[in-house]
Amino acid sequence: MTEKIIHIIVGSQMGSSEYVADQLNGILQSKGYSCQLHEQPNLEQIPISDVIWLICTSTHGAGELPDNLQLLIKQINNHSQLKSLSYTVIGLGDTSYDTYNKAAKDVDLLLKTKQANQIMEVLEIDAMDENLPEDIAIAWLPNWLSSISQKNL
Repeated sequence: MTEKIIHIIVGSQMGSSEYVADQLNGILQSKGYSCQLHEQPNLEQIPISDVIWLICTSTHGAGELPDNLQLLIKQINNHSQLKSLSYTVIGLGDTSYDTYNKAAKDVDLLLKTKQANQIMEVLEIDAMDENLPEDIAIAWLPNWLSSISQKNL
């Protein structure tokens, strides 16, 4: 079985999601996984069939998607279904806002409605947590890799 490439898709307004994605990319590559990081995600450059997406996005404003993720979401909306796509979303947010991790939840819901295969529930990282966002994501990563292995992805 050929290992699937992990496409790490970044949705970042202020850089925190980008930093978390960079850290995860480095760790995954050091463990021998093939990864591609997409900081300006565009479906013309990201495969949607028989691949794994790890989407790392923040929420900004009143629950909006980061600017660099807007095009990708419009493109996903134009697809009727994404049955051969497996994904997980990591959301960076701040629980002091009513719209905590709304962008991540919206991306997850959109992919579910397109029949993509969720590997794990959304990982919600709170900026109010005393731990650094990248440390939370790095601690979570072994469980995610285990889920990929169990699902034979």
